[in-house]
Amino acid sequence: MSANTNLERIWNTLERVPSGKVVSYGQLADLAGLPGRARLAARALRLAPPQRQLPWHRVIGASGKISIAKDSPGYREQMARLRSEGVEVNNGRIKLSLYQWQPDLAELLWQLDY
Repeated sequence: MSANTNLERIWNTLERVPSGKVVSYGQLADLAGLPGRARLAARALRLAPPQRQLPWHRVIGASGKISIAKDSPGYREQMARLRSEGVEVNNGRIKLSLYQWQPDLAELLWQLDY
């Protein structure tokens, strides 16, 4: 499988994360059929074409924290975007038990092309 195909898989999966929900980098990779590739998921977000308008702000660290450097413009933007979708963010942390996306895997497999 080519590197571009893997990026497309991650981007296509991220497009399905609903508003008001979050995924970790590792979970995103897992759902894209790329288990153990959390770093690839992070790389895919950095390489995403702007025209895709991916909901990058819905991806957080496995511990439930925003991974962007605290007090940076990106950190503030991610917090603002999540809050605008109704996600509670306290000191950069999101309560995964409330906001982590848990898709029905059968439905997800039906929607994706791989």
